[in-house]
Amino acid sequence: MLKNFLYRLYERQLLNDVRRQPIPRHVGLIQDGNRRYARAAGLSEPREGYLLASVKTEEVLTWCAALGIPIVTLWWLSTENLTREPDEVATILQVIEQKMAEWMQGGLVQQLRIRVRPIGKLELLPASTLQILREIDSTTQHHDRMLVNVGVGYGGRQEIVDAVRRYLQERLMQRDSPEEILRELTPEALDKFLYTFDCPDPDLIIRTSGEVRLSGFMLWQSAYSEFYFCDAYWPAFRKIDFLRAIRSYQRRERRFGR
Repeated sequence: MLKNFLYRLYERQLLNDVRRQPIPRHVGLIQDGNRRYARAAGLSEPREGYLLASVKTEEVLTWCAALGIPIVTLWWLSTENLTREPDEVATILQVIEQKMAEWMQGGLVQQLRIRVRPIGKLELLPASTLQILREIDSTTQHHDRMLVNVGVGYGGRQEIVDAVRRYLQERLMQRDSPEEILRELTPEALDKFLYTFDCPDPDLIIRTSGEVRLSGFMLWQSAYSEFYFCDAYWPAFRKIDFLRAIRSYQRRERRFGR
């Protein structure tokens, strides 16, 4: 009882501290540690760990909404993850499909007025997954409280390759000369071809599970992002962990290379 009381007291203090300072406009989340959490918790099926992870995602999005964070980018499945054992990939995709259906049927996206936008190499996904991702993208386009980019089949290197490819395709269709194409190939020129072309770069990127690396997440956009690495596995990520990450961001002096 005392421990719970002290926890709630500390959480309230953190929340008050965070609300006094500027809130990040865009938060990226590397939701890592789901399989390790399932093993540590003695769960018999990996699916149980992924379901718990999806519930945690809903919880964290409500925290973001409460703070007024307008853009969140999630990473649910990387291009590398697609090479795992077929049964495991199928399990992850089934959980994604189930959760997207729940969100559309009067669930989270309706309650929080969230626009969900899938990003990644979506054509690599099975037809059933692609269909429901396109459906939630279409049905939530009018929501304006929060934009949530959902990385499925996402890889930062692939995103850059795709951006360069689309830039070249557009310039070649305009019949521009090779000299013009190369001369005008700048970071600003490529920005509009990224998956997150209409978003500010993430102010803060949070990774769970104790791993201290990006693993290819938003490689282009994260040049001046602040990073926060948390030891907790994603399903065990607590509100105080989230608030500590926001507070850590607020205490840093951002120079943007200057």
